[in-house]
Formats: sequence, C-alpha cells, structure tokens
Amino acid sequence: MTTKSILKIDDVAIRFAGDSGDGMQLTGTKFTDETALAGNDLSTYPDFPAEIRAPAGTMAGVSGYQIHFSSKDIHTPADKVDLLVAFNPAALRANVADVRSQGMVIINGEAFTKKALVRAGYAEDPLPDLATRFNLVEIPLTSLNREALQGLALSQREVDRCKNFFALGLLCWLYQRPMKATERWLNGKFKGDVREGNLRTLRSGHAFGETTELFPTHYSIPSAKIEAGTYRNITGNTALAWGIVAAGEQMNNPVFLGAYPITPASEVLHEVARHRNFGVKTFQAEDEIAAASATIGAAFAGQLAVTISSGPGFILKQEAIGLAVMVELPLVAINVQRAGPATGSPTKTEQGDLLAAIFGRHSQSPVPVLAPASPGDCFHTVLEAFKIAVDFMTPVVVLSDGYLANSAEPWQIPDIKSLPRKPVSFAKADDADNFQPYSRNSETLARPWAIPGTPGLEHRIGGLTKEDISGNIVYGPENHQHMVNLRAEKIARIATVIPPIEVEGPDSGALLVIGWGGTRGAITAAIEETREKGREVSQAHLRHLNPFPSNLGDVLKRFDNILCPELNEGQLSMLLRSRYLVDVQPFSKIAGQPFKVSEIFERIDTILNQKD
Repeated sequence: MTTKSILKIDDVAIRFAGDSGDGMQLTGTKFTDETALAGNDLSTYPDFPAEIRAPAGTMAGVSGYQIHFSSKDIHTPADKVDLLVAFNPAALRANVADVRSQGMVIINGEAFTKKALVRAGYAEDPLPDLATRFNLVEIPLTSLNREALQGLALSQREVDRCKNFFALGLLCWLYQRPMKATERWLNGKFKGDVREGNLRTLRSGHAFGETTELFPTHYSIPSAKIEAGTYRNITGNTALAWGIVAAGEQMNNPVFLGAYPITPASEVLHEVARHRNFGVKTFQAEDEIAAASATIGAAFAGQLAVTISSGPGFILKQEAIGLAVMVELPLVAINVQRAGPATGSPTKTEQGDLLAAIFGRHSQSPVPVLAPASPGDCFHTVLEAFKIAVDFMTPVVVLSDGYLANSAEPWQIPDIKSLPRKPVSFAKADDADNFQPYSRNSETLARPWAIPGTPGLEHRIGGLTKEDISGNIVYGPENHQHMVNLRAEKIARIATVIPPIEVEGPDSGALLVIGWGGTRGAITAAIEETREKGREVSQAHLRHLNPFPSNLGDVLKRFDNILCPELNEGQLSMLLRSRYLVDVQPFSKIAGQPFKVSEIFERIDTILNQKD
C-alpha cells in the first residue's frame, strides 16, 4: 500500500447531498458528532425538502447537510464548500455551484446513468466539464457497498440504504475523524444483520480511503483552542427544549408544554417529552388554538406554561396570547419561524414574524419579544423569557427560526451553579383578608399569581375588561384607558432590567451593522473580514426586540450609517426608523436561506466606499 501524505489545514467545509431517502441528514449528523469529539469548532446547516419522500432522482427531492469545521473560531457553515459528496446527478446539479473553484467533488459514478441525468434536468453528461473545474473523484459507491455486505440476510433495498455509511467512513478517513461514537450509536440503535451491515460498510469506506489511489492525500485539522469545560453538540431546537426543562428546575415549579406538531418546531415537543422524569408535562393538542388555550389554563393553575409552534401555527395562537395579556398570566410562546406565507416552504428559514410577534394581536396587546442569536443561545434565551414572564406576569414571545432550529454548534454545558435557583412566589392564604387580584408590584406592575383553590384568594379571570385592583368587570372609558396604559407601562419597565445593548468595535463612527436572531454569525464573520482589510466597522446585535434596550437610541445616533441585514423585507429597520428617527438602511433577503458572509461583506464595503 502506498504511503499517503497528510496535509495540515485550518478549516474545511463539506456538504453531503443526495435523495431525501439517502440518509444525508443522518450522515451529516454523525460526521458532526465525530468532528466535535475531535475538538474542532464547527457550524452546520441541514437543508432538506418539505416532502416526506419527493420523487427519487429529482431536484425537488435533494437533501443536503453542510458542515464547516476548523481549528479556530468560526461563525457560519461557510459560503462555499471545499468538498461536495453527491450521491446522484440531481444532488450534483443542485449543489455544485456552491463548490469553490478547484474544490473536490466526490460522486457515486454508478448513479450517473442516462436516465438519471435526464431526470435531474441535464441535457448532456456534465462530468467532462466538471473535471476541468474541480477535482472530480468518481467512486463506484453502490458496488463497493454491496460487496462489503455480501453474505448478510438483507434485501437489496436494505443493502443499498447502507451506502451513506460507506461515504461516512471514507470521509472520516479523509479528514482523520474518529468513528467510535458512530459505532457505539449503531450498536445501540440496530440489531442483527442491519447493525452488522452498517458497521461493515462504515469500516469498508474507511479502508477504501486507506487503500485506493484516488486519494493520495488526506487532511489534518488541529483541535480548536476553546475555553475549558464540558461541551456537546447542540441544535437550537434541543437547546430550546433543555431551556424549558431547566426553567422548571431553576424556579422549582412544574412545567407544562402545550403544542401541536409543526415543522420545524416539533422536535422541541419531542425532546421535552423525553425528560418527563424532571416533572415536565407535555400535551399534544388537537390544534394550535387548543394548545395555546390549554397553556393559559396551566398558567392559571400555577404551572410554568410554554407553547411552541412555527409561523402559521403562531398566528392561530395570537387570540389566546391576547387573552393571556388581558388576564396577565405568565407564559412563554415560542415561534420557530419558517418561510411563508401560508404553508410556504416549511423547511426553509426566514425572519418574517417580528411584526406579527409585536403587533399581531387584537387591540393594544403589548408583549415582550426576545430572539436568540445562535443554537446554544436558545437555551439561555428561554430561561430569560421565563424569568421575565414570572417577574412581570405577562406572556413572552421567543422568536427562533428554522436555521437556528436545525443547525448545530459546540455548546459548553453551563455549570449548575451559574443557573441560580429562584422559586416562584405565589400569593398566600395569609393575604386573603387584603387580597386584590389586580393589585400591583410597585416596581414591575405585576399582579399577584394566585393558585385556584387557595382559600380566600378566589378571583375571576377572562377576556372582559377588568377594573384595576379589584378585577371586577368594568366597561367605563376611564378604566379602559387606565388599564391599557398600565399594561403598556408594565412592558416598558422591562427595559430597566435587561442589559444595555453592547457595541462590538468603536462606539461611534462610519458604520454600525445591527441585527437580530440567527443573522449574528454571518454578520460577525463579515465584520471580521472587513477589519482584516484594515477598515473600521461596528456591530450590535439585539436579543430584546420589545422593549428595546434603554440605550439603543443613543447608540444609533452615534453612527453615520446603520445597516440592518434581515431575512424579511426590513421589519426591524422599520421599527428602528420610526422609533428613533434614524436612517437605518435595510438589507433584505427572503430566499429561504441564511445570509452568506460575502453578501453582507459586499454591502458593508459598498457603504464604506460611498463614505470615502
């Protein structure tokens, strides 16, 4: 066997692509797990069709999983990939434009039949041209996989479904990834010949890399220098679920999650349900309205109440959230945003629900709105949302998105001591003589949280207008105006307990790039690239979208130009312009895909050149 050279590199971006039934998401996830265990920083981006099983071999059925990993700190899954693994012509056609010049393209050569090329939309064989632009490597993946599994009691279909693990083994060899975690997972997941088949083909792919002449070089990516601690890979949806469970532990109170399944939020319901040993209750309702209404009932009964959905389902919940505003009960409503309108593109990302979250309910119904900036940040954002909900007796909206939901990053598991316990404080029977259900805390304006059945604390709730202090139903105009003002003031006072917005870079100057939610990674990478070229630019990223941080207006007025990249038509830009009377320049993208670093860098460059 020829000795293979090892080339040390700092980072690499890889994309696995094939039919939605080829196991691309599983392959990418297992490669990501091994990469995390190797100690690299990483960022991933799964991209898959909405259909459960789109027509095989067609562009509509292509599923992809991209991972960018490095020996240094990274922020995005990368704009271009260094290696594309394409299982069929459709996967090649859908993804080859994202391969960097002279990058590597590995294909399953046996899948490139005339019929498959036509089905993918190719008028002629694309491989001769691709061989001039990329390092094209053709592998008889199907045959090699079948040969590795000879003698097992598996059907032809079962054998062919194992070929993704051949590719995984090959890539583990190519980039010196371990495979022990994947082998442990296979041993625990499957039995008999199915387990043996996947293990065999995984190891065969690794051995093929060692012995073939097609790969004279493989690559070493050193571990990243990261803060000491215990880490695990985490997606945004998993982090949301763990935050929900942790909130119950922090506040020493039972948690109730009411939800109806919807992409891409369903995984949160599934993950929370796995942790019922912590006393959390999960309720899959018959529809979104019932889920939100049941959650209000749980809040009335003294539970930490949370409901979760995506855009279309969140809109159905808005009437119930308005009821929670009126009765002033604490609950958290999570919206994992997706591309719309209507059913839209369920598996694609967007930030189109900001205005709906702030203004989408009937009448004057203000609620706090928070947005996490990374998968791991979803955990801490949910904890903060519960704290605000309980402290101010209000529903709180958390806006995640499809990109954060499915992408993964290394996440340092927090020290339990860093999550202080603060038990919920309910009204007590001792207060019965003087109990008034709408009396107010002098600082937060929160009303008491009284558990039904507590002697002497009986009170009415409901959607009709309440009288201040007593909670009696009163329709008078003065009381109505007073209660509207009180609820608005209560939300405004949240600005006194949230941290001020921080500016990364000069605190004044030519340009501030401001964003929210999952755009942070691309914005940060673009700003770093700008600074590497010797130009100054500042960044601010909002977690608190209603109310805004108290110093935001002062910060905005210190900059000559303000750029706001959003995956919508400029919703935050509009809010900032109207609130602070500053010239915020919107930068909109509504393609179902996250921003590329190059897109934001080019816009920054254009603004700075105009300034010069």
